[in-house]
This record gives sequence, structure tokens and C-alpha cells, in this order.
Amino acid sequence: MTRILVVDDDPQILRTVSLNLRARQYEVAAVPDGGQALARAATWHPDLIVLDLGLPDLDGVHVIRGLRSWTRVPIIVLSGRTGSQDKVDALDAGADDYVGKPFSVDELLARIRAVTRRAPGTEAPPAVTVGDHEVDLARKTVRRVSDGAEVHLTPTEWGVLELLVSNPGKLISQRRLLAEVWSPQHVKETHYLRVYLATLRRKLEPDPARPRHLITEPGMGYRFEP
Repeated sequence: MTRILVVDDDPQILRTVSLNLRARQYEVAAVPDGGQALARAATWHPDLIVLDLGLPDLDGVHVIRGLRSWTRVPIIVLSGRTGSQDKVDALDAGADDYVGKPFSVDELLARIRAVTRRAPGTEAPPAVTVGDHEVDLARKTVRRVSDGAEVHLTPTEWGVLELLVSNPGKLISQRRLLAEVWSPQHVKETHYLRVYLATLRRKLEPDPARPRHLITEPGMGYRFEP
């Protein structure tokens, strides 16, 4: 079942769009602001996002840029901003289509079908080795290679690990980790990362005091080295 994340601060629009999508057998999550949109996208992994630009906490263009820093999920903007520059800004940021308000539900559904058809198929992500552990990104499991024992991770630990190992060798900023795993409201809570990285190293690194795979870049962020 195709998953669609709907983001709009108007409760009536959230309800209308959600009901119409569910009636057509889509699985729907609905959130009212940009912070929740980024967090839900990172944990729920929708197949498509319908996004308003005029959100109460973050401008929709900033949300698009945040999403595009780590995912190619199709994004349809649904907005009352109908000026050409607003459309250009949204499309330049990475949106796939733009539907102006007021809108026809039938038109929105047609755009969703069209964008979904254009979206490339995605293969199951591969397993990643971290020391003596295999991280299966498709099944969301971690096992020791030596004995096959499963290593339990909390949802937050998994969120941090998944973002790092999905970007091998790439520096992931503290801000991005906090925004995507927690929410944009937590981007200054850098102590969260110190705590969770220490826990992940105890569970996964051969020598947690001298990590070889989950590397800290002081003052900048973290990096996964295969």
C-alpha cells in the first residue's frame, strides 16, 4: 500500500485530503507543521509527500530542502501561494509538482498518480557491516556476524544509526541528525547525540573507547566509516 504523508496547518484540508486518499486505498499520515513533517518522514518513510508551504513553524521551502538532503521521495506542493516565484522556489528546492489552493480533489489525485508513475522504483537497501555486526536497513535489524545474535536498539538509536550508515564516509551534521531523528526544535540539544553515540559504540564497536566506525568530527557532526 502506497504511503502518503500530508502536511498542512488547516485541519479541514488535512481531513479532506486524508479521507479522500484513504478511500482510494492509500495509507495516510497527517501532520500540521514542518517539524513534525521532517520527523515523520524520517521514521515512517512515506512513498510521497503532499506539502503546504505556509506552515506555522518552518517555511515549506525549508522543509523541502531538509527532505532533499537525504531523500528523493516525491513531493507535491499544495499551497495558496500561487505566485510564479513561489512555484520556482519550491521546484528549485526539489518539489516534483505544485497544486494551487483552492484545489480540486480530483486534480490532486491525478497529480499524485502521475508523480507516482514517474517515481523510480526503489530496491531494498543493502546490509551494512559495522565491525562484527551486520545492519540490515531493509529489515531494520542488527545482528552479530560471529554468532547471529540480534542486537536490540531503541527506535532513537536505530534512527541515528540508520542515517549514519546510509551515508558511508559522509559527514552528517549535528543539526541534521537532531532535526531528522528528533525534530527541528531539538537542533541545539547536542548532548543527546553524545549520549546516543556512546550507547551505539558500546553495542557495535569492537573498542568503544577507540571507535573505528562511528566517528566524531568535533564541533561538526558524525561520520560512518565502513
